[in-house]
Amino acid sequence: MKKLIIGFAILGLTATVGCNGPAKEEKFTLNDIEKYYKAAPSGVETRWISSENKQGEKGRGGKTNKGAKGDAFSMIGPGDTLVIFDQKGPGIITKMWVANSFGWTQENRRKVSIHMYWDGEAKPAVAAPFTDFFGIGLGLMRPFENVFFSMPEGRSFNCAVPMPFRKSGRIEIVNESDKFLMFYYKVNMVKVPQLDDDVMYFHTFWNRDTATTKGVDYTILPKVEGRGRYLGTNIGVIGNQKYKGTWFGEGEVKIYLDGDNRFPTLVGTGTEDYIGTGWGQGEYVNKIQGSTESNKEHDLYTFYRFHTYDPVYFHQDCKVTIQQIGNSQKHNIIRMNEEGAAITPVWSYVDRDGYDAAKRYLDMENPPAVTDDEFPGGVSTNFYRSDDVSATAYFYLDKPSSELPGLPPLDLRIKHIKEKVYVKLGEMKE
Repeated sequence: MKKLIIGFAILGLTATVGCNGPAKEEKFTLNDIEKYYKAAPSGVETRWISSENKQGEKGRGGKTNKGAKGDAFSMIGPGDTLVIFDQKGPGIITKMWVANSFGWTQENRRKVSIHMYWDGEAKPAVAAPFTDFFGIGLGLMRPFENVFFSMPEGRSFNCAVPMPFRKSGRIEIVNESDKFLMFYYKVNMVKVPQLDDDVMYFHTFWNRDTATTKGVDYTILPKVEGRGRYLGTNIGVIGNQKYKGTWFGEGEVKIYLDGDNRFPTLVGTGTEDYIGTGWGQGEYVNKIQGSTESNKEHDLYTFYRFHTYDPVYFHQDCKVTIQQIGNSQKHNIIRMNEEGAAITPVWSYVDRDGYDAAKRYLDMENPPAVTDDEFPGGVSTNFYRSDDVSATAYFYLDKPSSELPGLPPLDLRIKHIKEKVYVKLGEMKE
């Protein structure tokens, strides 16, 4: 019996095929140096699915215009759904590329969503606003590249997350706008004879809380049951203007694993620390971490973190949250309270002269509004915030669908996005 292993080194995905012949193991790895010069084993076939070959059929690409370019895009009408991928398995999607033109305005970006179904399940494993799925929040488009997503020149979408399926894979684009969309796409895949039993399915979870509750952590990924791997997230924050001029990101990421209850197994030290920087965050893009938008004037942030060489595995269940905590100096705390912000402090950085007074204040069950008399020393205070936060969580699971909630309705996805994001960033008029 010959054993063939098809793998993604970065994620450990493998496929096995049995063939006649003496016992032997072949390795075909798609994400290391061997991919450039090793021949593909028998039964492994490459396919590209696009408007020029909608089923990826052998020898049938580019037939629309007698071999010339003739069907480079598809149109999606208002309220319509376009199926861009519908293949029988087993197989692994290796890359997706999309570009949009006519009708692709800022206002419509979150009105378009992407849905992926594995092995004939009625419920999608992936359901997210289109731009949010492709690695950047708040419906923005920015030039960036990381290990899984890229947006060359800020005007096209690329995804390189490997997505295996056993029986079938289906990808739908849903247009809930009132415009026709010109949609260019290409989905690349490899057909394989068989997937190993431990190969898992790719999932996402998207949600938004337009006003997080002070003192309650925002949920990036609700508790999901099964065996899997948390791959990472991209997060978008629209800061509450009550806290204008303060830092939003003191909140720590918490990852609850395999029965964790009140306290998690994995915990970070702050928002910007989780994405690999420190003492606030500007704009940068790295392989597994980055901040694609950092507008301190309007408190608008988009950032991401992926766990590739620091994998997060779970065997029973997993939940991921981030604390909603900010920080500011004494004079800003006083100003915000005078303006009705009702700051709830949770921790302070103080000098020696101010320590006792600050500690007395923080120990109060119902602390009063801050005054100079109560904070005589130099103080920087962490405090609970209420902001508008949204996130896409990416993970693998040992089943093709989950019990997590589905994609929120359109009204929640687009609420205040125009005036709080596009207008303030100068990308759209009121």
